[in-house]
Amino acid sequence: MKHPDPCNHLSDYKLRHGTDGYKSLQNMFTPLNDGRIKIKLQETTRCSHCSVPHHHSSKRLYICLICQTVSCSSHLLSHARSNKGHDLAVDVERSELYCSSCVDQVYDPDFDGLLVSKQVLGSLSVAVASDGAGGCGVRSSKKRRLLADSQFLVDRREKWSYPLGLRGLNNLGSTCFMNAVLQALVHAPPLRNFWLSGQHNRDLCPRRSMGLLCLPCDLDVIFSAMFSGDRTPYSPAHLLYSWWQHSTNLATYEQQDSHEFFISLLDCIHENEGKSKCLYKDHEECQCITHRAFSGLLRSDVTCTTCGSTSTTYDPFIDISLTLDSAKGTKSRNSGEPSVNSPMMPTLSGCLDLFTRSEKLGPDQKLNCRSCGVKRESSKQMSIRRLPPLLCLHVKRFEHSLTRKASRKIDSYLQYPFRLNMSPYLSSSIIGKRFGNRVFAFDGEGEHDGSEFEIFAVVTHSGMLASGHYVTYLRLKGLWYRCDDAWINEVEEEVVRGCECYMLFYAQERVVQKAHKELSYQVISMADAFPFVDC
Repeated sequence: MKHPDPCNHLSDYKLRHGTDGYKSLQNMFTPLNDGRIKIKLQETTRCSHCSVPHHHSSKRLYICLICQTVSCSSHLLSHARSNKGHDLAVDVERSELYCSSCVDQVYDPDFDGLLVSKQVLGSLSVAVASDGAGGCGVRSSKKRRLLADSQFLVDRREKWSYPLGLRGLNNLGSTCFMNAVLQALVHAPPLRNFWLSGQHNRDLCPRRSMGLLCLPCDLDVIFSAMFSGDRTPYSPAHLLYSWWQHSTNLATYEQQDSHEFFISLLDCIHENEGKSKCLYKDHEECQCITHRAFSGLLRSDVTCTTCGSTSTTYDPFIDISLTLDSAKGTKSRNSGEPSVNSPMMPTLSGCLDLFTRSEKLGPDQKLNCRSCGVKRESSKQMSIRRLPPLLCLHVKRFEHSLTRKASRKIDSYLQYPFRLNMSPYLSSSIIGKRFGNRVFAFDGEGEHDGSEFEIFAVVTHSGMLASGHYVTYLRLKGLWYRCDDAWINEVEEEVVRGCECYMLFYAQERVVQKAHKELSYQVISMADAFPFVDC
């Protein structure tokens, strides 16, 4: 299995020092409960160029492999320029190799193997401690399994641990926002089956044959790479470049918003497929994969508070943005853990209730009533006219105040179900409640058999507004996996429930069932083409 070629600075370092630098930091690597590994520093540790302690700094810290000098992200390059050969450092928070001269994360299987062994030994120590405390049954079997597996740590992690399609993505310089969304989209059933079945084939694409950029072609490459059976981290550099050409205002190595990237990427797919730029044209929906998968229809009812007449409009949507009440569900300042059993914690159903609740429009928002012939005060109520096969729910965690000229992040936790019933938020249900729970039927809405959804991905945001980090949790074959750029590890359900969710991805149950059947045929074909792949 071929690993990514190391940069020249890493190759030169290993020729001179071997793995001495890795081993010198071995005792500082600390496994965390969520599967990550970080470097444990003293509370007083600070950047050698700054006066702010690391636990108060919003910048990442790095430790030099040569001299173990600690530098923040702003001064890492100056340290390397002042000290010849000190190009390589380790990210303290995420335990990743970083080359300050290449301004990029670098991959080394020797470093990776050291971290994996540390992770397994940490799990083993927990099992031993639990075993000694009296939990000898299940704990002992877990201990034996860890001891047996420890002799082939790297191979087990790369080849046999995870389902086909689960592969890390290298951070190309503050691109965790992109990696998080790509992991969700790669495992979205309709999109996965669309690209794996060759419905957009890069070898047959006319844009590619003319030498033009084509983002769907770049996605075709990514889907092929992710499902190739190779477990080494993949670098989506071509996709990043294509996206930059489409969104020139976002073409920077600075951190971007995952939700904005998601919307922009779907728009790129829509335009590059050559479909109608308008979602609805002569009452015919766009048939590109973006809209077939994510497009739904919202109904907006504006009711005059004087005469009671209602004006109804319909608008397509790709996702639904939900308001999160910042007064509820805040973290414990001491432990940093959510109060899971607190009745004050916001819930997803509460956010959806708020979204579909009737609200009175202010005096400055008076609308012209056709019945009254003059502008009147009115109320507005949203409902879902038609659900999409894939439902993306965006939790609004970032607030921007024009009056205060300030921005902030809402750190509240949110309770959300893994199985979601959307029937209470359909137009038929909302309008039925308005008229005394009468039953209303709408053309095209049908029965509520398409209102049951299963979660398949959660994009999270941790940290502060200006220096946060995006991670995706994927649910595959009933198990949860944490995708943190190049790192993939299995986690317990409680870890997912306790994260700061930012984007929730649900799929209709019938879509999931259909996609699994279609994928089984594609997996058989892939197994014929790649007999070494464990499907």
